[in-house]
Amino acid sequence: MDYQNPEIAHIYDSANPWADDCDFYLSLVGPHACSILDLGCGTGTLCCGLAGRGHQVTGVDPAAAMLVVARRKRHAEKVEWIESTAQSYRSHRRFDLIFMTGHAFQTLLTDADTLATLRNMRAHIKDRGRIVFETRNPNLDWVGEWDARSRLVRMLPSGEAVENLEITGRNGEFISFQTSYALPQGRLITCSTLRFPSREQVERLIARSGLVVRDLFGDWHGGAFEAEFSREMIFSAEVAE
Repeated sequence: MDYQNPEIAHIYDSANPWADDCDFYLSLVGPHACSILDLGCGTGTLCCGLAGRGHQVTGVDPAAAMLVVARRKRHAEKVEWIESTAQSYRSHRRFDLIFMTGHAFQTLLTDADTLATLRNMRAHIKDRGRIVFETRNPNLDWVGEWDARSRLVRMLPSGEAVENLEITGRNGEFISFQTSYALPQGRLITCSTLRFPSREQVERLIARSGLVVRDLFGDWHGGAFEAEFSREMIFSAEVAE
């Protein structure tokens, strides 16, 4: 999706307010101030919420337009914002927690990119730190669910946006789709492809990166992952001993 488009960035922000996923990630932080890296931070909702609670937060995203929206939010001045991909981010800092939220992990379409991201996480995590990210459970029928989705109406500062999603292809682990937005000033069309790797594939890449899985959750309430029913695969990993 073209998140470099300012209008798309505003639509994304409208479609992704604070929700159960943010509460879940917040619950992992605990009461004491810590350092947090959010890779693929989008419009910064979670980053700003964490910074407002006294944590030291760095938000990284490759789309400048998303960061423009993020910098306008409450507590944004407390966050370090970096324009970068998850694979290429570099810092001398090491973090207590590294998050990758909003299913950003599914935009990594090759093993090479996924492994580079996981190794970069390992390089920036403290010895006893934790890395947490989620990806949708590939055992569920996402094509059927998205095909059945009716028109969605988003309210933006510029007016009403009507969203339609059309599946354009499925090939193994990959689902491609086109999203159109009818706006007061015209029509926007974006194209996206997401990867739906299996649990086993993700765990193999985690192990190759020098990390080890400590927990696997299936929902935003910390429930156990069930292969046939859970919507999410939420991985919590640490540096392998």
